[in-house]
Amino acid sequence: MKVIILGATSAIAEATARLYASEGAELLLVARQPERLATIAADLKLHGAARAETAVRDLADSDGITEAFAGFIATLGGVDHVLLAYGVLGDQKAAEHDPGEEQASLRINFTSAAAWTLVAAEMLEGQGHGTLVVLGSVAGDRGRRGNFVYGAAKAGLAALVEGIAHRFAGKGLRAVIVKPGPVITPMTDGFANRKGLMWATPGTVAAIVRRAADRGGPIVYAPWFWRWLMLVIRLLPPAVFNRLDI
Repeated sequence: MKVIILGATSAIAEATARLYASEGAELLLVARQPERLATIAADLKLHGAARAETAVRDLADSDGITEAFAGFIATLGGVDHVLLAYGVLGDQKAAEHDPGEEQASLRINFTSAAAWTLVAAEMLEGQGHGTLVVLGSVAGDRGRRGNFVYGAAKAGLAALVEGIAHRFAGKGLRAVIVKPGPVITPMTDGFANRKGLMWATPGTVAAIVRRAADRGGPIVYAPWFWRWLMLVIRLLPPAVFNRLDI
């Protein structure tokens, strides 16, 4: 198994990489922090990875990504699974009033992510096999006052991956958007209360991501109950929804 992980220093990506490592996979980790990448790669080798290569790249920069992704594949000598797992929560209040903040959020969470997703899909289709898994968010299921800029980016990314899954249908390829609810990671450090059933750990989500790479989809919620919670939220009439502080 040869796996490329874009955004490999995220907590969920690291936990997922360990699962692949335990299977003896060959991994290429891509992120912008060389020291952190080196630490994770060393840990993955201890957990059983046959190889753990690294590539330093600011994934928000979408210049030359076709050549870059081809280079990633060449480094591994092929690819079976691609996981895109980067993003930022951002500052909703700042994004509402500062075009620079809003554009940065959309560039990281949608524009660049969409570009990498499309390049990965094209190369997987060209080789005729493989799976593309993209981390989305339940925030994209309905716009809410607390995070609608982030949610809009995740909604667009989900639609993109669903479209790729439709394009892949019948071709022996898979594309999956995994939508976690709140996860206890550095991204959510600013939240006052991260306890209770609604909060998942990176390990819990990683197990779902790893399964999703092999079966299910094209939309997978993490954990599963978010599918039904978000269905209820999407079906609420505006008169009721607008009274909720969610």
